[in-house]
Amino acid sequence: MNAMSEVRADPSRARKTQLKFEIGARTLITVDRTLVRVPLSLADARTARLPALPPLDREAHGYAVTSLPEGLVGPLLKASGDMLPFVRQRYTRYYLDLTLSFERWFASLSSNTRQSLRRKAKKVATASGGELDIRAFSGPSEMEAFYDAARCISLRTYQERLLGSGLPDNPDFVRSMHASAAVGRVRAWLLYIAGEPAAYLYCPIVGDTVIYAYVGHDPAFNELSPGAVLQLQAVHDLFDEGAFATFDFTEGEGQHKRQFATGGISCVDLLLLRPSFANRMTMTALAGFDRSVAAAKRLVQAAGLGNLAKRVRRG
Repeated sequence: MNAMSEVRADPSRARKTQLKFEIGARTLITVDRTLVRVPLSLADARTARLPALPPLDREAHGYAVTSLPEGLVGPLLKASGDMLPFVRQRYTRYYLDLTLSFERWFASLSSNTRQSLRRKAKKVATASGGELDIRAFSGPSEMEAFYDAARCISLRTYQERLLGSGLPDNPDFVRSMHASAAVGRVRAWLLYIAGEPAAYLYCPIVGDTVIYAYVGHDPAFNELSPGAVLQLQAVHDLFDEGAFATFDFTEGEGQHKRQFATGGISCVDLLLLRPSFANRMTMTALAGFDRSVAAAKRLVQAAGLGNLAKRVRRG
């Protein structure tokens, strides 16, 4: 384990954050807290760098530390003093080693995964008249066309409707997208099916790492698994380009992440709150709610109703 080293906090410092009481993709209620976000990069997580917690402003309730390796929870709690800890979620932060060749990586997948990806690609190609229609975007003159089509897809996704995490629809993001494209720091893809935009993937680049930032597909094409087909082509393009070392799948779980990844780090998202009465009550309520949801989920799965519950949650 490394000694404590500097991990850059969000430059906006303390900001209002909604602590959500949610079931799947549906948020029931929220509690507002003003938190300083302390995100760990993939490099930080892989090298087990303990983040330095910046001083809190008077109005701040605490910190939201993301992608903290499991083994650093104890040392960070000790470094935080008397802050109240709450693990919001546990997950593996997956990544893909892009220094391999596409052929070597693809051969490392299970035979079932390889066959499944080939079948999905063939089904999409058949629906499009026999050929896959996947378009790559990187230059500044290309990004407007990508953005217009991707926003149309994003509007239909459950990520945007229920989670508010679709492709951003604001001038700041558009300016950032064009600025990144101007210096070669973004890659994006669109999948069309029978001439209709069906899936998008948007990846900014930090150093030699490609970031899995925004992704979505039109639910009308669910049966064709357009997201998996698009992801496979994007990975193929990145291997062929040979300019990057790592593809970072960022926070959160997902079957496609497990399938495509070559490695992962067990991480937590950790809240550290001031030891006030209100914060203690909030943490107690969150913990009780999360336990109840987990118990209900186990009952639903045991009854064989997992797929039905997923459809209900997503609307």
